Amino acid sequence: MKEISTKYGNFIPQHTDNELRRKEILPITYHASGAVKSLPLEKQALVTTPVGDIPAELITFHSNGGINRIFPLNGKLSGYWSQDDEAALAEPVTIETPIGSITARIISLSFYENEALRSVTLWPGDTVSVSTPVGFLEVRIGISFTPDGKVSSVEPAKPAHVETPAGVITAFDPDAVGVNGDENSLVFDKNGEVTRVTTTLTRLKAIHPDGAVSVFTPATRESLCSEAEEEIVPMTVFINGPEVAIRTKANQPPTRVPREKHVFFTEPYLPQLANSLEMMRCSV
Repeated sequence: MKEISTKYGNFIPQHTDNELRRKEILPITYHASGAVKSLPLEKQALVTTPVGDIPAELITFHSNGGINRIFPLNGKLSGYWSQDDEAALAEPVTIETPIGSITARIISLSFYENEALRSVTLWPGDTVSVSTPVGFLEVRIGISFTPDGKVSSVEPAKPAHVETPAGVITAFDPDAVGVNGDENSLVFDKNGEVTRVTTTLTRLKAIHPDGAVSVFTPATRESLCSEAEEEIVPMTVFINGPEVAIRTKANQPPTRVPREKHVFFTEPYLPQLANSLEMMRCSV
């Protein structure tokens, strides 16, 4: 099989399959310019990247030849090969990030066209402690960075109290899905200010100029555990320059409240305490 040449070396593309993990031979794809876009490898190979040497079974590239994403494993999940089977093959790797070294099992790494690290996606169940604009946090699923190396977003692994222009909000999204680490529920701007945060544990109040008070709390939905049970729907708060926007339901637009002449404050929202400290969640 002819090797494929890239700026990171020559690699043998996948040309055989496996009845359990790799049930089909994935094709090499190309950009319109003719540059390689997606390269599945025959065997896991060590690739020297800007953040360290990373094992890879699949590499995707930007049109300029730089790595877009690198996947240490690329097995196909099925009734015969589960996520747990694939995860058992994952080995911890150490990468050099803008906020220091991280050692964890990695689903993928993403890079900008200038080769700066864009995001880290962790295997389900894995967490790392990282420095963020709101202090050290235990993070799951993913971490993303700006092109100049600042933390852009993280997915808190457990409830964390964070300061925002709308008050202290307990950040945690129990519904977070780890497709990739590019976008996460706790988001920062270039100055490190919180611009988006998701919570099930905080109530937000806005006092209007006329003295009226608007109260925003996470909604509820029928639990997947039982029709007789309800579970909390995460509420998302957006701080967009001159306004605060609050979305209490995913299928509804947020309510927008100007920051000017309004006073915001927060308080704990703990309806779970009425049901043995925590309502059942079968969705996670």
